[in-house]
Amino acid sequence: MKERKVAGLLRSGAVVGAMTMISRVLGMVRDVMIASLLGAGGGADAFFVAFRIPNLLRRLFAEGAFNQAFVPVLSEYATKDDPRETRRLLDATAGSLAMVLTLITLVAVLLSPWLVWIFAPGFSSDAGKLALTSDMLRITFPYLLLISLTAFCSAVLNSWNRFAIPALTPVFLNLTMIAAVLWLSPRLEVPAMGLAWGVLAAGVIQLGFQLPFLGRLGLLPRPRPDFSHPGVRRILKLMGPALFGVSVAQINMLLNTILASFLVTGSVSWLYYSDRLVELPIGIFGVAIATVILPALSRRHASQSTEHFSRMLDWALRMVLIISLPAALAIFLLAEPLLVTLFHYGAMTDHDIEMTARSLRALAFGVIAYMLIKVLAPGFYARQDTRTPVRIGVIAMAANMAFNLVLVWPLAHAGLALATALAAYVNAGLLARGLLRQGVLVVQPGWRRFWLQVGGGCGLLGAGLWWLVPPLQQWLAWGVLERAGMMSAVIVASMAVYFAWLALTGMRLSHFRMRG
Repeated sequence: MKERKVAGLLRSGAVVGAMTMISRVLGMVRDVMIASLLGAGGGADAFFVAFRIPNLLRRLFAEGAFNQAFVPVLSEYATKDDPRETRRLLDATAGSLAMVLTLITLVAVLLSPWLVWIFAPGFSSDAGKLALTSDMLRITFPYLLLISLTAFCSAVLNSWNRFAIPALTPVFLNLTMIAAVLWLSPRLEVPAMGLAWGVLAAGVIQLGFQLPFLGRLGLLPRPRPDFSHPGVRRILKLMGPALFGVSVAQINMLLNTILASFLVTGSVSWLYYSDRLVELPIGIFGVAIATVILPALSRRHASQSTEHFSRMLDWALRMVLIISLPAALAIFLLAEPLLVTLFHYGAMTDHDIEMTARSLRALAFGVIAYMLIKVLAPGFYARQDTRTPVRIGVIAMAANMAFNLVLVWPLAHAGLALATALAAYVNAGLLARGLLRQGVLVVQPGWRRFWLQVGGGCGLLGAGLWWLVPPLQQWLAWGVLERAGMMSAVIVASMAVYFAWLALTGMRLSHFRMRG
């Protein structure tokens, strides 16, 4: 078993961000092709629900609750420098996780119509859509088992500061689904079924990709279910509350899907496409920082380095704000041009673009909060405090339901998106207040100047986009090359203006170096 290296968080975050960017760009290509193939009709709605159910559970159990509970316990075992105990923990955890997920998968495949009814009850009024979604869910649900084991491998690799491989792994999901759109779907009577098979194949490929890298580190587990192992018991104890604490945004999106299933056909798809766009900056930057900071914070907590712990949290907050503020502003102002450039082809209509833009602007408002949650929640989980986030999560979820009931009637699917954004701010605000009250997060010097620098850059960026971006009719009249060229120019110019302002006002890359 190889020793862990101590890495610079900025460098590690850049590696994760770069690998994730490749995946997200391919994911956007995938979604463009799906939109062209299926548009926002009944087949698209059925596939997105069949894909969202295992994907939601993956984020809840694997990358959400399990990851936040497993990494701190694994870091503690590894810090004690006893390789045999660490191996026993890996074997017991892998075996227990595989056993539970296998049972869940078998039950879900057998009960797929009931699951669809629970997650999208509005489909019950359309027997064809309900049956199609159920059939696809039987194919897609085993993805939960495969991708959760992949997430286990990723957590181990991240804990040993091998961030690149886990960050690159989702590329194979996107490549496999692109292949399904190009090769399999055209050969099937129901094209959406090809995407379902693509999801299942992607799960096998992603797990197979990571196993050899664990083997090179001497960390490849021999799965042996052992729920009595002390480490497994602690993980299970921490997982329960973490289900709510770190995954409130996903639960809120589930509530949106349930309510959207009662709205007009296309509502589920409009929410999906807008969610995919806001996930781009969140996935590249927010997830990158969260990925590298959780094991680092866990190590600092294990070694009782409280001052470094607090400075690391402050560093993470500044990192995500530098990106999330201009990203949210740009997505809000460029909603229609972005959607036209990416999705206005094939079966995607002008009406679909208009409806998707409404929910995209609402979700863009929440980008800042979504990214803050990514770095605030690890401040609790690294200290193995799962109770505080769960209390906050319940409050945020209740707020989301209240916002939904108020906003869904006047704003339809856009109201659901806005409710999710507002609930995210409730969540982020309460997490920050909890860390401040506990003395875990201590505000470091320089925040006033930081706000002036970032605020000034956002002001310049917003003014430039408002005055210089061509009107919507021009984007609709252009062909794909003209749209892509203009959008690329707008994005590059905006980034250049923003970061030039930061540099002119004295912000330097060296200010953000932080050792893990």
